[in-house]
Amino acid sequence: MVAPSTTTSAASAPAANRLAAVQEMARLQRILFEVEREFTRTATTLIYRVGEPELKYLLCQHVWESAGHARFLRERGREMSGFGSGESVRDSIRRIFNEAAAPADGYIALAGFYGVLKPALLAAYRHYLEATHHLADWPSRKLVEEFVADEERHAREIAPYLVGGGLSPDSSGHKAPPTTQAPASWSIHLSTILADLGGFLGERPRIPLPADFSWKHTQRPYTHPPTCNRGKYPTCSSVFGHDADETPIVRPWLEDPKTDARVIRLMVYVWLMMEMDAVDYLATVFYDTPTAPFDLHFDLARHLWDESRHSEFGYRQLPKLGVDLMTLEHSLELYNVLVHMTPPERYAMMTMEFEAGSFPTKAHVMDRIRELNDFEADTLLAFDRNDEQNHVRYGHHWLPTIMGLFGETRPVEDFVKATQEKFRQLTAIHGNKTPHALPPEKRLTGNKILKLAAAQ
Repeated sequence: MVAPSTTTSAASAPAANRLAAVQEMARLQRILFEVEREFTRTATTLIYRVGEPELKYLLCQHVWESAGHARFLRERGREMSGFGSGESVRDSIRRIFNEAAAPADGYIALAGFYGVLKPALLAAYRHYLEATHHLADWPSRKLVEEFVADEERHAREIAPYLVGGGLSPDSSGHKAPPTTQAPASWSIHLSTILADLGGFLGERPRIPLPADFSWKHTQRPYTHPPTCNRGKYPTCSSVFGHDADETPIVRPWLEDPKTDARVIRLMVYVWLMMEMDAVDYLATVFYDTPTAPFDLHFDLARHLWDESRHSEFGYRQLPKLGVDLMTLEHSLELYNVLVHMTPPERYAMMTMEFEAGSFPTKAHVMDRIRELNDFEADTLLAFDRNDEQNHVRYGHHWLPTIMGLFGETRPVEDFVKATQEKFRQLTAIHGNKTPHALPPEKRLTGNKILKLAAAQ
């Protein structure tokens, strides 16, 4: 017979205690959601600070996949008691990711994100699998098992760029720029913060921060660099122009019905590769909007990954058509101007001006390229157009929200018009400041594209 005191205690226990096991797993899922969300927000600061195109593309892919992890964790977590209905991130987690972004050298930051924080996240996922019940929590386990596989793949994919916290040559043999401080010391710094947490899920004994520990991001708040990194590649202000001896994309040729379709194909691949501009300046919006709804960051992550794929279309196809990528200058003007604008202004220009305004020309280009019966080119351009239509829809949906985050109360139409005018003014100040890195005889130009096309 059960003792009366035990019976009374059980009967008066809070109903929540009956779900204690569920709530504990929901608590861990909530932390994992917050970690993935913060990785999505802050790892984007690496993209415009590293120079290798393939590393930029890889980072965009990882950010998109991390955003997907966060969304699945949120959806599963909301099925469980104790996850919570909000999306805020606790200070202890936000602080470590702000710290991880702090180094002025993007390659030092890369070593910290991928040498310390990502392994800690993988350890947290593995701890979750050890802590939960294989059958009772089967839906969560299947998600986490997939995330573990993703994290293990991320580590393999980033390995060519990291060696023991340092850096290795990329696949082309090009070494990353020299760093300004030892990656190992920065990794120790971040590891000390994680030790104070006991790991993201508190799965290890805590080791309190040393008394003399200092937070770097509070001493020197993070700011975007005034220009983006393009590594070993030559640079210029813009690849668009009217002089066939100066730039590779000659604007009148795109619309001229007499232009050889093979020329247009080459020029549009240059245009696609230069969507690296969009990759770099869109990546700046994440860090600047820490209180944005998660779904906004989720769509931005998809947008970012789309733009990186579009750039990769050109990066992969141009060499097949005879272009030496070291003769193609990378345009920097859009980043250099937009970095001086607010996040809602950057986003408005991207979605409401650049992308929305490109549809008529790109439609004409697509029709011309179909003359070549080039299935691959048709496919790449079709997906580019489909993605861009989605991006404009994102703009209509999210621009008012980003405006609200910055206290902007004007009607959207008025705000966009004012932003377009501000962009023109800032272009007069900050535009056309990047000289050609290559002389005309060495760089890809419209006239050289004519010769390449004739040889195809």
